[in-house]
Amino acid sequence: MNTQTSASGRRDPRDLLLPELEQVVAQAGQPRFRVRQLAQWLYARRVEDFDSMSNLPVEFRRYLKNHFKLEHLEPLAVNRSLDGTVKLLLALGDRREIESVIIPTPQRVTLCISSQAGCAMGCAFCATARMGLERNLTTAEIIAEVIAASRHVDRGEHLTNYVFMGMGEPLANYPRLLRALTIMTAPWGLGISPRRITVSTVGLVPMIEKLMAETSVHLAVSLTATTNELRDRLAPINRRYPLEQLLETCRRLDLGRRRITFEYVMLAGVNDSAADAQRLARLLAPLRAKVNLIFFNPFPGAQFQPSSRAVVERFQSVLFRNNLTATIRESRGRDIAAACGQLRVEHHACAVGEE
Repeated sequence: MNTQTSASGRRDPRDLLLPELEQVVAQAGQPRFRVRQLAQWLYARRVEDFDSMSNLPVEFRRYLKNHFKLEHLEPLAVNRSLDGTVKLLLALGDRREIESVIIPTPQRVTLCISSQAGCAMGCAFCATARMGLERNLTTAEIIAEVIAASRHVDRGEHLTNYVFMGMGEPLANYPRLLRALTIMTAPWGLGISPRRITVSTVGLVPMIEKLMAETSVHLAVSLTATTNELRDRLAPINRRYPLEQLLETCRRLDLGRRRITFEYVMLAGVNDSAADAQRLARLLAPLRAKVNLIFFNPFPGAQFQPSSRAVVERFQSVLFRNNLTATIRESRGRDIAAACGQLRVEHHACAVGEE
């Protein structure tokens, strides 16, 4: 059975897949139908204490309380933007912190999910990189993050799309990510269609192939440069898995009806020239891909500035002329520290200022 544990030392049942929940029920001496009831409380009703599981026998609830713990991710800060974006700073059981972002648009409500506390990838354009990696999230913490965020969606709305683009490199936490994706998409779990889930990576090549082979979710690759020289500086993982290896791996993937999204953060005077756009078009020509051009969200101490809208639109037009699908992701939540990792920094700065 999986051995992920909470800060208390007890496991969270949301770490467990269905066969493992069946083992729990059997070990507690309960009939098999209790598995379905337990899963309904965990995922359909999303309760966070065993006493609320009213149709479970008292002795089973006592067994669960003695052997398991349901982690509750406490919101330390909830910031709401004028554009409707909601950013959450959530405390884990050991008081480490992660960020989640709810992004509403007329067509969908997207949740940006963290998979690690901090990040080890060291990308120069990312505020989270300055934290370094504190630790991986457990499967249960990822699920609890989704549940916690769902409680902060505006009335009358619900989450429709899920993107692993928050704190951390999801593929560096692959075993727990895979279990979380299984629970998120299972009929006995959260019941989310895999078509509604995207996992973003900065380029962990071996894990990209595993993700695409073992799941039906969508893939996004944070590219942000068209030469190895520049990408080495912006995303140091490129020194291990250079552009040629990354793109060849993407070309070989069995995608079915899926299409890879390449994310390209627009940095003024760094990667936003017409020559960059032409190189990007040539690199992606052999792939079934689309490009998402992203306005850089500045953060304190950042060495970059966002490209102007005119420059981004010119860049997009070059891609269009080369028959690439290219969208512009509008900058959201800039009034609430939207850059990933920034809310955590600002929250602690305010706390220090209040002492």
